[in-house]
Amino acid sequence: MQAVEAVTRELGLALGATSVSLLIADLSGRALVRLAHVALDGDEVEGSRRDDEESATVLPFDGGPAEQALRSQRVQVLPPDAGPSWTVLAPVTERGEALGLLELDLPEEPSEAVLGEVRRTAHVLGYVLIASRRHTDLYEWGQRTTPFSLSAEIQRRLLPAGYTCEGGSFTLAAWLEPAASIGGDTFDYSVGRDALHLSVTDAVGHGVNSSLTATLCVGNLRNTRRHGASLLEQAASTNQALLDNGCGPDGEGFATALLGRLDLRTGDLDLVNAGHTSPYLARDGVVHVLDLPADLPLGLFEGSTYRSTTVPLLPSDRVVMVTDGMLERAAASLDLVHHVRATRELHPREATRALADLVIEASGGELADDAALLVLDWHGDHGLPRTTVAGADRTPRA
Repeated sequence: MQAVEAVTRELGLALGATSVSLLIADLSGRALVRLAHVALDGDEVEGSRRDDEESATVLPFDGGPAEQALRSQRVQVLPPDAGPSWTVLAPVTERGEALGLLELDLPEEPSEAVLGEVRRTAHVLGYVLIASRRHTDLYEWGQRTTPFSLSAEIQRRLLPAGYTCEGGSFTLAAWLEPAASIGGDTFDYSVGRDALHLSVTDAVGHGVNSSLTATLCVGNLRNTRRHGASLLEQAASTNQALLDNGCGPDGEGFATALLGRLDLRTGDLDLVNAGHTSPYLARDGVVHVLDLPADLPLGLFEGSTYRSTTVPLLPSDRVVMVTDGMLERAAASLDLVHHVRATRELHPREATRALADLVIEASGGELADDAALLVLDWHGDHGLPRTTVAGADRTPRA
């Protein structure tokens, strides 16, 4: 925390700011959180929590400047309202992952040079935040507006550290809306020099048992991937790993999975469907479900075999992978093909949130099953440098 405070303090001193704050993105994706190293005096501020001398105040999205700054990835400058200070809100972002906002109060209207300095410092602050949060629970504590159950804690640890990743040839974002009783959904990705590895999995059941099955599934997929195994080898090995650890037709410990490997040099996307919902492909204004052969889920039977399908992607293609929580029960009323098409112009980071919000609305605010999705945009031109402003590609390349 002191590392973040040191960066913000030096910026504030250099610009003559009257106050500087870091607002981190809440884990819900629908609020910002102001962290402060002070005890709350007297009546606590609405939406605040305290842990010893640390306080966290939740600032729900309301369509105002803070939300717009985070969603658009553009600096917002607010003129004085009741006092003499100008307020600057600058996105804190790394490779498209919206970490939060840097908030400064300045005594006079900032020049373009000052805004440029704020923007650059906010980008640097993103790396400081990523490095610092590896060693403390403070940031995660601040981001949690509701307590986690044990199964939710296990599930959270299975997800990648960043939900968004921008590269020169692709943009990827994923999201998970957990049910009240955790359903064991996960997503994962890893960027290699010339390949992008993807997975979306759904462990059967709810609660701790499904989280443990998901742990076995994701852990083995990562382990075999890091050993250089092919998609088919990953699927076969994970099927056996689940069986070796108590899964099988007589238990509940199996999982469906959609595994992918994108060749960043050619745009060829190899997919393995282990009993999972098929993905969607958006191309030239048309969205359709990819016709993939569906093999058995992972962890059901010994010796299950799997097939791989290659989908050649074209620049401007979008692939959307989902779990069945996006399609079942109350969510079944949604025309997902229509909504994938309607959100095509949004950055994948915003498209995932918009689609998840639709599922929550259709479910009356309480999901019966986890809903996870992963959105991948293919731009082509692998090897060309990425053009960004302060860590974000602000112009979706449709």
